Amino acid sequence: MWKPASRRPSGPAGPRAAAAAVTCLLLTGLLLVSVGHPSSGALQDPPAAAAAAAASASSGKVFSAYFRRLSRDRRSINGPLRGSVPPAPVEDLSPTDLFLAVKTTGRYHRERLELLLDTWISRNMQQTYVFTDGEDEELRKRMGSRLINTNCSAAHNRQALSCKMALEYNTFINTGKKWFCHVDDDNYLNVDSLLKLLSQYSHTQDVYIGRPSLERPIEATERLGTNEMKQVRFWFATGGAGFCLSRGLALKMKPWASDGAFMATAEHIRLPDDCTVGYIIEALLGVSLIRSALFHSHLENLGLVSDIHNQVTLSYGTVENRRNTVNLKGPFSVPEDPTRFRSVHCLLHKETPWCPQ
Repeated sequence: MWKPASRRPSGPAGPRAAAAAVTCLLLTGLLLVSVGHPSSGALQDPPAAAAAAAASASSGKVFSAYFRRLSRDRRSINGPLRGSVPPAPVEDLSPTDLFLAVKTTGRYHRERLELLLDTWISRNMQQTYVFTDGEDEELRKRMGSRLINTNCSAAHNRQALSCKMALEYNTFINTGKKWFCHVDDDNYLNVDSLLKLLSQYSHTQDVYIGRPSLERPIEATERLGTNEMKQVRFWFATGGAGFCLSRGLALKMKPWASDGAFMATAEHIRLPDDCTVGYIIEALLGVSLIRSALFHSHLENLGLVSDIHNQVTLSYGTVENRRNTVNLKGPFSVPEDPTRFRSVHCLLHKETPWCPQ
């Protein structure tokens, strides 16, 4: 079994590894193909997306077709997704058992993060840690020590994302909390629903739960030596929908994730943060992803999401220049609440002072 060495791998890992990396980056929001957020203005491909498109026009066609299927809700995930009716709890959990990590970047502090601070984070401030890439005096006043300036690059690439995930993991390990849950800055997290879901499992067991964004396991190339390669296949939960790890499993990840090892592992497999988490858990530790239909990213047709009360995460975005949000008739109009997060929050927490009575 591969373990990180002190020497950092270098050089290309071959076309299969490159294809896996492009696939993973596309589906984690790195190389956006006709996907964005309603508050972002005109859609523009980042430089990495432009380079990928120039390198492979056929790849662009494949993903364009993929997003068309999403908008028609024809995509399915192999194997059964867990339903929304939970069995009896295995252990009692409270919000204090949770470590909630939110990944963001400086340019989204006002555009996205303030919305989360006004909604779900406001009810879970003590459990929520925001991982960003720069100092923000105003945000520091609201978050205190739970605002973590990672000093990682503000770029949206494999290295920068893995740098932040490494800090998320290390911070969680040091807290001693039972559950590590990661979300992005475009996710609404329903903590009550999350607690119901996680209470079905023991935090001492190996639990990796979330939602994959692919219809099949990802294929990548593992470097075993200077000239030796091995093909690996594994599922991963997309960070864009959020995912959770039990403490028991997180501790087993230490050889590949703690004290800088996560960055080395990401470089070894040439994949970004959420794919690297899946690689460590499924390919190296042999623990299977538990797929849950209660996690949602902007890569699916959010207008078809129902039973808002029981969902764990929601998101927002645009698919093929069309607004992609949950379909909710709330107290705020679409212009007032384009993400529908404020309306969702008032549906779940009517006692919130700013919610219309």
